[in-house]
Amino acid sequence: MSSQITVHVAGSERTVEQGTTAADLFADDRQVVVARVGGELVDLEHVLAEGDEVEPVLVTEDEGLQVLRHSCAHVLAQAVQQTFPDARLGIGPPIRDGFYYDFDVDEPFTPEDLKALEKTMQKIINSGQTFHRRPVSDDEARHELAAEPYKLELIGLKGGASEDAAEGASVEVGGSQLTIYDNRDRQGVTVWGDLCRGPHVPTTKIIANAFKLMRSAAAYWRGSEKNPQLQRVYGTAWPSKAELTAYLDRLAEAERRDHRKLGAEMDLYSFPEEVGPGLPVFHPKGAILRRTMEDYVWKRHIEAGFSYVTTPHLSKEGLFHTSGHLPYYADGMMPELDDDGQAYRIKAMNCPMHNLIYKSQQRSYRDLPLRFFEFGTVYRNEKSGVLQGLTRVRMITQDDSHSYVTREQAADEIKHLLDFVTSLLSDFGLDDYYLELSTRDETGEKKDKFIGSDEQWAEATAVLEKVAVESGLQLVPDPGGAAYYGPKISVQAKDAIGRTWQMSTIQYDFNQPERFGLEFSAADGTRQQPVMIHSAKFGSIERFIGVLVEHYAGMFPPWLAPVQVVGVPVAEDFDDYLKDVAAQLRAQGIRVELDLSDDRFPKKIRNASKSKAPFIVIVGGEDRDAGAVSFRYRDGSQKNGVPVAEAIAEITAAVRDRVQV
Repeated sequence: MSSQITVHVAGSERTVEQGTTAADLFADDRQVVVARVGGELVDLEHVLAEGDEVEPVLVTEDEGLQVLRHSCAHVLAQAVQQTFPDARLGIGPPIRDGFYYDFDVDEPFTPEDLKALEKTMQKIINSGQTFHRRPVSDDEARHELAAEPYKLELIGLKGGASEDAAEGASVEVGGSQLTIYDNRDRQGVTVWGDLCRGPHVPTTKIIANAFKLMRSAAAYWRGSEKNPQLQRVYGTAWPSKAELTAYLDRLAEAERRDHRKLGAEMDLYSFPEEVGPGLPVFHPKGAILRRTMEDYVWKRHIEAGFSYVTTPHLSKEGLFHTSGHLPYYADGMMPELDDDGQAYRIKAMNCPMHNLIYKSQQRSYRDLPLRFFEFGTVYRNEKSGVLQGLTRVRMITQDDSHSYVTREQAADEIKHLLDFVTSLLSDFGLDDYYLELSTRDETGEKKDKFIGSDEQWAEATAVLEKVAVESGLQLVPDPGGAAYYGPKISVQAKDAIGRTWQMSTIQYDFNQPERFGLEFSAADGTRQQPVMIHSAKFGSIERFIGVLVEHYAGMFPPWLAPVQVVGVPVAEDFDDYLKDVAAQLRAQGIRVELDLSDDRFPKKIRNASKSKAPFIVIVGGEDRDAGAVSFRYRDGSQKNGVPVAEAIAEITAAVRDRVQV
C-alpha cells in the first residue's frame, strides 16, 4: 500500500506522506491559524486524507480572527478557574470585535480582578500551551464535567437546536459529536480543558499581547430571568498589538461621539426611567431635528409617487394572524390587550393595515404601481438587555412604505426604491455604503421559520440580486437573514469613524398578498395577485438620529442642526442690533438663538461653541456701525465685517444646498 496521498492545496494538487497534517502544509506561514478542509474549518493538527481539498485560513481573515478570539476566551476561562477555583463555566463564544465568557462566581468581578486576570492570561499565553481536540461520548463528557453544571446542561442541547436554546452554545455543542479541547504545557501535560466544538489556534503564543479584558456585567444563564445570574467578562483580541491599539483608539472616539452622552449635552432627548426602557422622549431641539427629517422624507416620498396614509397603533389580534406576524413573529410583539374578551395587539408592523387599504376597493393593473407610506410608530418587545439608547428601542417610527406591483414591474420598482434610498443617504452625509442580500436559511436550523414555496423564494431572490448587481454597489450575501415572508436588500452604511450600520431596507413579499387575498384586474380580464415591496428609507427615525449624532459628533450640517445660528453680542449695548439681525434670519426660516444673558463675552463664546451650532454670529460696535456681523465657525476660524445681507445669504445658501460643514 502506498505511503503517499494526493491532496489539493489552495487549488493545486500535491502529493504528501500519509499522516501529514494541515500544520505540515503551512508550517512556513505563521499567519495561518486554522485550515478549511472540504469546506469545514479544522485545527492545523487535523490529519489529511486522500483527495482532501485544503485551504489555509489566515488570522487576518474573519474566520481566522473568530478562532483567535475564541481561543482567547478559553485562556480567560483557564485564568478565572486558576484564580477562582470554585468558578463554574458557562459559555464563551467569539462576538463582533471580541469575545465573552460567562462564569458562576460568588462575587461580581471588580476592575482590579480584570487586571489580575489579564496578568494571569499573559502568563498562560507566554507559556506556549497548545490546544488539542479530543472526541468524547456523551457519558464520557458527563463524567469529566461532573463539577460543571452548566456544561452538563449544554450536553443535553447538542445538535441543531443548540443556538436557539442558548446564545453562543453552538461553539460548544453545535454538532452531533462532542469534543473537549485540552490545553497542554510544553511537556505535553494537560493543564486545563473545556467542552468545545473548536477549532482553535495551535498555540497560545499566537495570541501574544494583542488582547484586553474590557468589562464585566451580569448575564442570566441562557438569557432567561428564571435562571441563575452569571458574571460575563467581555474581552477583545486582534492579530497584532498595533491593531489592538487602533481598536482601543476607535472605542475612545466612539465614546466621545456616544449619542446618549451628546444627546444629554445638547438637550435633544432623554430616556426617563418613569416612562420605561427603550422609550425615548424628544426635547424641543431633538423634536426640531426629528421634524426636519420627517419633512424631508415626506416631501421625497410625494415626489417619488407615494400617497401618504395613517393607521392605528393597535388592532384586533386576528389581523396579525392573517399577516403571519403572530405565527412567525410573536416573540417580537407586545403582549395582548384584552377588551371584554376581544384580544388586541399593539402593532409591530404597519404592512397589515396598508394591505387593508389596498383591499378597500377594486384595483386594476392601470393603478399599479400603487404606493403607500406613513410615519408609523410600531412597538417591539425587545429584551431590556439589548436596548441601546436610540439605536435599539422598543418604540420605532418608520418612514414605512409599501409598493404594490405586478411581477413584471417588481424589478423596476426595486431599482426605483434603491435609487431613492442611496440619494437619501447621500443627502444625510452617508456616502460610504454597500448592499447586503438577506435570503432564507435553506438547510440550517432556521429553515422552518420561512413561509412560501421554493419557486417563490427563488424568483424573489433573483429579482433582488439582479437589481443589486446592476446598481454597481458591493453586494454581500447574508444567508438566513431574510424576514419570514421574503428576502430583502439592506443598505449597510459606514459612519465617520468606520463603523457599519444597517440603515434602509427593501423587501420582496409574495406571502402577504396571498394571505390577505389581494388582487388586481389584469389587462386580459383575469384576477391576479400583486407583489408587495416593503421599504423603509430611514428604517427607524429614532435609530437614524442616533447614528447621525455619532456620525457628526453632534455637529450637524446647517440644514439639520436644531440651532443653526447662535447670536452673541459683545456687550449689552448691541442687543437690539443683534435682535434685528436675528429677526431677518428667522424671516428666512433660519433657527436662531441669542445669548442675551449677563455672562461675560468670553463665557458666551465658550457656551456658543459647546452648542455645536454651525454659525456663531457676533456683533460689536464696528459691526453695528458698518451694518455688518462677524462669523465664528465650528473649526475656530472667524470672518469679520460681513454685511448683514451677505451673512444671511451665506447662511441660507448653506441650509438650502445642504452643505456638509
